[in-house]
Amino acid sequence: MSRITVNDLHFSYKETEEILRGIPLEFDGRSTAIIGQNGAGKTTFVKLLKGLLKPVSGDIFINSINTKNTTAAKLAKDIGLVFQNPNDQIFKNKVIDEVIFGPINIGMNKEKARINSKEALKAVGLHEKLNENPYDLSLSDRKLISIASILAMDTNIVIFDEPTIAQDYLGKERIKNIIKNLKSKGKLVIAILHDMDFVAETFERTIVFNNGKVLLDENTREVFSHSETLKKAFLELPHVTQLCQKLGFKDTFLTVEEFIEYKKSVVKNAK
Repeated sequence: MSRITVNDLHFSYKETEEILRGIPLEFDGRSTAIIGQNGAGKTTFVKLLKGLLKPVSGDIFINSINTKNTTAAKLAKDIGLVFQNPNDQIFKNKVIDEVIFGPINIGMNKEKARINSKEALKAVGLHEKLNENPYDLSLSDRKLISIASILAMDTNIVIFDEPTIAQDYLGKERIKNIIKNLKSKGKLVIAILHDMDFVAETFERTIVFNNGKVLLDENTREVFSHSETLKKAFLELPHVTQLCQKLGFKDTFLTVEEFIEYKKSVVKNAK
């Protein structure tokens, strides 16, 4: 199982403006969502994990490797990052060429790379579009292509930056199943998200960033029980959690299905 250890992480683009201010975190096997308002430092943080940026001070260890002592290219076999904007990631003229580029670039043989790429495209529902130009497809499909590109690399750590962008219900369900499948394979999955419903339905652990610091770090149910703290961080609760609170329930419900099962058990016990 891969692990990431972050010790007293500081980062700034300018000396006068610190983006991350002394972050200590340990990532284990739990699927983890990172939430926070725009400007909280989330995307900067995952770029640091990937090795695209270097800490100003503090350390990040990917397993036993300090990111200060390596490069993003060398970390590519260990960490895959799906960019928030797929247009920043896609550069090939065919879908299959885009997806196969990553696996081959990290040294995977061509046969294995092609098998992985086709399986990844099947997982995102685009296996019938492998010969099309990505820029002839919708933003939703381009986001799925960028996800497939990382899945095909078969890294032990997978980071998603806003995976649900431009996705409808079926797209979100597909991505949710991908994340759960990665988790079942022993992969470490981290995602930046603004979609609180998706966070509640999918992730075991949630970390709240606020002004470059960690405001909350608990299991997802516990985090969403702190409604007042989240409000101060300009974050909303999942819709079903909000509804149940307004109805007077003290328990924190994360999904509609969970609430329905609760009501069924109450009715059953009342008979």
